[in-house]
Amino acid sequence: MPLEESPTTTPPARTEQREHERARHTEPPAGSSGAAAAPATRWVFVLMAAGIVLAALNLRPAVTSLGPLLEDVRDGLGMNGALAGLLTSVPSFCFAVFGVLAPRLSRRFGASSVVLAGMLAITAGLIIRPYVGNTALFLVATALTLAGIAVSNVLMPVIVKRWFPERVGSMTGLYSMALAAGTSLAAAVTVPVTHAVGGWQNGLAVWATLGALALVPWALLIRHGNAHERRQEQAAAALAATRPSGPDPLSGLRITRSRTAWALAVFFGLQATAAYITMGWMPQIFRDAGVSAGTSGLLLAVTMALGIPLAFVIPRVSLRLPQQGPVVVALGVCGLLGYAGLWIAPAGGAWAWAVLLGVSNCAFPLALTMVGLRARTGPGVVKLSAFAQSTGYLISIPGPLLVGVLNEHSGGWDLPIGFMICLMIPQIVMGVLAGRKRTIEDEHLARGAA
Repeated sequence: MPLEESPTTTPPARTEQREHERARHTEPPAGSSGAAAAPATRWVFVLMAAGIVLAALNLRPAVTSLGPLLEDVRDGLGMNGALAGLLTSVPSFCFAVFGVLAPRLSRRFGASSVVLAGMLAITAGLIIRPYVGNTALFLVATALTLAGIAVSNVLMPVIVKRWFPERVGSMTGLYSMALAAGTSLAAAVTVPVTHAVGGWQNGLAVWATLGALALVPWALLIRHGNAHERRQEQAAAALAATRPSGPDPLSGLRITRSRTAWALAVFFGLQATAAYITMGWMPQIFRDAGVSAGTSGLLLAVTMALGIPLAFVIPRVSLRLPQQGPVVVALGVCGLLGYAGLWIAPAGGAWAWAVLLGVSNCAFPLALTMVGLRARTGPGVVKLSAFAQSTGYLISIPGPLLVGVLNEHSGGWDLPIGFMICLMIPQIVMGVLAGRKRTIEDEHLARGAA
């Protein structure tokens, strides 16, 4: 793949590449074991790329497999509309609560170990949750799965930047494509798989297979992955020692004082709100409009599948722009048109609305790309990724729940869809602010100089 360069990221990317190369070729430290400290070989980087793809495939099926079967799950567990809305809000809650723990866990155990544990939690939760028999335990098992997704969500951009510092755009695109593929696959085939295997319980449990596959590369990467991270830290420390003394860009940095971090967090939260409302409720909107369950699942699959090519294109385009505001506006306009179509003629133009909302949902890979662009150091990316994702998912918690309450209260979908349209306006505004050419480190240094 060609190396990504942009006016915003080229200098830090080249610096990190020099550190990356030095870490790969440095002799093992005295007293360390040769097996653990030997530089990573080419096959380890290939395995890491495969691990990133397989992990990304597991980050949404737990959610999108539930949407087409939500009515069956509600009937099977005796849920009312408010409880079903709570179920669609659980992903955002878990991503906010568990995602904030990811940096601390990463420092304590290593990012590769944490992602392996995340894949294990995803697999176990998907196996358990369909068979527990009541709503409370179903929510607990869902939370276990989503905890694994949450820590992996936060650490994926960090792992990409650490292992592929000169290919952040390409690897973010590849990771986002795999995430979109897993999302759309679960939406498309859950209903026919359920018919084939007999019952919604088996139809949900089958997605544990993807988690089991992802366990393999991450288990093999544990030793090499953690050793690579330690070598990078040692190389970065050695490089820092050779530089002229100057202000540490992260010394005293409080992420909550950064306007860019807050803009990105709110943008992330509003795009997550739209995404989880779409994944959780769009099939039901179509079913209530007279569309069959199978076709409703396919419409959601189309929405999610559009993220596969666009998730690769959008990060690469965004890296070449001085500001990402124009991309934010284009995606937001597609969302406004899609929601307006759902309001006016949900069944008549169903395929067109699915396509427009699919384009709009590509705000997610754009947000991930901006995490890498709005911080110029590795530790800065860790801080910004954890803050933006955890705060963003916390912001997104009420949205899907409120849609369920509004639907039950009004007896239709006009009021919930109007609510979705209203949320798209601040999403565009905050995305434009987050897309400005600046970094959290530069903001911090500017405040210190003021």
